[in-house]
Amino acid sequence: MAIRRLFMMGIYLFSYYVASSQSVFGKWKTIDDRTGKPKAVIDIYEKDGLMHGKIIKILEEGKEDALCIKCDGERKDKPIIGMKIIDSLKKNTDGEWKGKTLFDPEQGMTFRCKIWLNPKNGDELKVRGYLAFLYRTQTWVRVEG
Repeated sequence: MAIRRLFMMGIYLFSYYVASSQSVFGKWKTIDDRTGKPKAVIDIYEKDGLMHGKIIKILEEGKEDALCIKCDGERKDKPIIGMKIIDSLKKNTDGEWKGKTLFDPEQGMTFRCKIWLNPKNGDELKVRGYLAFLYRTQTWVRVEG
């Protein structure tokens, strides 16, 4: 009976580990789709059933203390670190998160977006921004710890 209980507990812990590693939530390193270089670390979290994300670290050398020069309104000349760039995305039945707010502080622009885990690699996040009928997709990489 004790062996069966240990076996069941092992299965439970393994499934918890697998499920937690397959979540869109956590820390993600952004990779520029044009240069292939890492740019920032984004903390993606859930609040009230919606997806949100903020910049927690800038990886580009010399830009660690950058301000949002191209931003308008309350974001104008504010630090990019700590800035919320993903706001209130909703999950659909396909496991994708969609919404109207993916903000790019480098361009000072907001895009409609879709975010989903790469089905072939749970440590890659696909982030697609839309402007009218045009779109760009980046692959972000999970940050350990």
